[in-house]
Amino acid sequence: MKRTPLFLLPFLVFIMGSMACKTDSPIPADQPSMPNPVSPETNPTADSSSNRLRIRVGSSTFTATLLSNPTVTAFKARLPLTLSMKELNGNEKFADLPSGLPTNAVNPGTIQTGDLMLYGANTLVLFYESFRTSYSYTKLGRIDNPSGLAAALGSGNVTVSFALE
Repeated sequence: MKRTPLFLLPFLVFIMGSMACKTDSPIPADQPSMPNPVSPETNPTADSSSNRLRIRVGSSTFTATLLSNPTVTAFKARLPLTLSMKELNGNEKFADLPSGLPTNAVNPGTIQTGDLMLYGANTLVLFYESFRTSYSYTKLGRIDNPSGLAAALGSGNVTVSFALE
């Protein structure tokens, strides 16, 4: 039977102790933490009681639930807002805002019908078809029931109004 050299014993104790440490403990409030981008799929920050948006397209009205993040806070400060939105790719309408908003862009992988997002710092995008994407967006929220959204938006440019409920 071989014996472990004594000079390796402290190293082995350190390795074994490191492996036993928990990594999911919360960071104390007095220590800074790294930002944790939230996947648009999980959406744990939606607050339906204070972040309700009314979206009007012609005679159709849709309601959306906005997220709680710095981008949405800055967006809400600009409401009510009426924009001439342009058609793009048969799946989205977009409009450039006069000035940029804070961003935290991530690639959602799949865009869902009814997603309201920011591309770059100042392009508001309303998606009316689901599709896979390689682009990154900052998610603002999502239309609660996007049924009829594609028909309301039509195939060309359209005027869309956004207001808090």
